[in-house]
Amino acid sequence: MPRIESIDVHAVTRAFGGRPVLRGVTTRFVLGTITFVEGPNGAGKSTLLGILGTALTPTSGTVRYAPVGDIIEAVRCELGWLSHETRTYRELSGRENVELAARLRGIAHGEGFSRVAALLGLDQFADQPVGTLSRGQRQRVALARALVHEPSVLLLDEPLTGLDGESVDRVAQLLAAERDRGAIVNRRLRGASRRAAHQARAREDRRGPGRLAPLLESLAEGISARAHRQEPRRGRCEAPASVGGAPTRRPAA
Repeated sequence: MPRIESIDVHAVTRAFGGRPVLRGVTTRFVLGTITFVEGPNGAGKSTLLGILGTALTPTSGTVRYAPVGDIIEAVRCELGWLSHETRTYRELSGRENVELAARLRGIAHGEGFSRVAALLGLDQFADQPVGTLSRGQRQRVALARALVHEPSVLLLDEPLTGLDGESVDRVAQLLAAERDRGAIVNRRLRGASRRAAHQARAREDRRGPGRLAPLLESLAEGISARAHRQEPRRGRCEAPASVGGAPTRRPAA
């Protein structure tokens, strides 16, 4: 299965009930980049992410995923999506939530979870029901679920919500790693996420210059970053029942 190397958005408009939310959006996203989507409430940020994630269809205009094409199942196979609401299954443990997504992607039992658990520090609470976890812990489980299949496109809606300082630093490192392996990272930011990024940069400054400083600067200020492509190890990928690796029944927020 080919990876998505670029997304071309051309003259995309989306209306709800006759009211336009997006008007003629034209842009391009390429591998190895982090792109920030900012704007006031009602500007269409989540709508744009929904269109990129194939959950919404443009009223007019086109979205092309090269070299995958326009086959929805093939595109979704390469997407990792973290929504503003975590949409995790509260009765399942964090481990079970992530392993469910991994199985839907054809990844060997336990293999995907071990990798993302180490990246996000899930081990201490991995076997607790998600309904008993804090907002920040649920956010880390949801992010692990989005990453478990090593997608070529990451769509992150408020990824820093509910995270403490250490977790923000961990996510900053993770985004840098995803960028460096050649993923397209699209992030929606609001005030809380910008404040968390600024606080992370302040902590880095207090510790002295370090390798996270340039990334934290980009997180705080919204500066795009580029890196070289690196092909990851891939498992067998099957079309998911819905975007983000969750089955079709609606999970709790």
